[in-house]
Amino acid sequence: MNDRANVLIEALPYIRKFFGKTVVIKYGGHAMVDQGLKKNFVLDIILLKYIGIRPVVVHGGGPQISKTLERMGIQPTFVEGQRVTDDETMSVVEMVLVGTVNKEIVGLINAHGGRAVGLSGRDGDLIKTSRMKIYKYSGDERPPEIIDIGRVGKVEEVNVEVLNALENAGFVPVIAPVGVGPDGTAHNINADLVAGAIAGALKAEKLILLTDVSGVMRESETGEQELIPSITLDQVDALIEEGVAKGGMIPKLKACKKALRQGVKKAHIIDGRIEHAILLELLTDKGVGTEVVAK
Repeated sequence: MNDRANVLIEALPYIRKFFGKTVVIKYGGHAMVDQGLKKNFVLDIILLKYIGIRPVVVHGGGPQISKTLERMGIQPTFVEGQRVTDDETMSVVEMVLVGTVNKEIVGLINAHGGRAVGLSGRDGDLIKTSRMKIYKYSGDERPPEIIDIGRVGKVEEVNVEVLNALENAGFVPVIAPVGVGPDGTAHNINADLVAGAIAGALKAEKLILLTDVSGVMRESETGEQELIPSITLDQVDALIEEGVAKGGMIPKLKACKKALRQGVKKAHIIDGRIEHAILLELLTDKGVGTEVVAK
């Protein structure tokens, strides 16, 4: 019994510190597939809300989109962690993210005693976007190659009034990463980048990104992969350029960088396969994963 009491006492200063503060959580990876982890995630969100912390959830859905595309005979393609999105793919993205995944998360939160509202970036012009361009540099002072990845969005503006209204009314916003372009068309946006932009716009206390690895990893002197427990803002670009961070880790680090530059206190990339990883990161002395700090 003393161990249980000690857990509560350990959490107390963190509850006090984060009371009334906004925490933006990107929900993705295995935690969205495993039934036990789904329930743990939902209970973590509800607990945070009841102890006075203001969670905002941004979810992914990449595996679900890929499975649907494959059933339709469409092979997914990625460039630097971004899904190449033509018109047909965009229709599937919106159907899966907004019509299926978002509603499931909202339903689970509400079914377990929380109060959640589902949104996409098109609702209330929540997320305004422009078309993203990928530049490939080949050296020798030649101009970069511009790679067209279709209807993939870059976040230009976040309408925080929508989110503030929901938070102040006691709801947990659950956001699908679909934005709206200048002409009103939908854009597919990487969920990590959406989470970073929303965290920055809300001046959130923390940004937490759930993933399927322990955090940012590098090769040790013995050739084994080891966790990098802490990264400064100045180190982010170097880790990407040196190839230490690659694939899906690139948009995660870019999201952390954007959020910190806009005033977020700290960002975390954590392993969503760990039960109650969010609570362990927020409410215990020893967190999990990699933290990204300003300096």
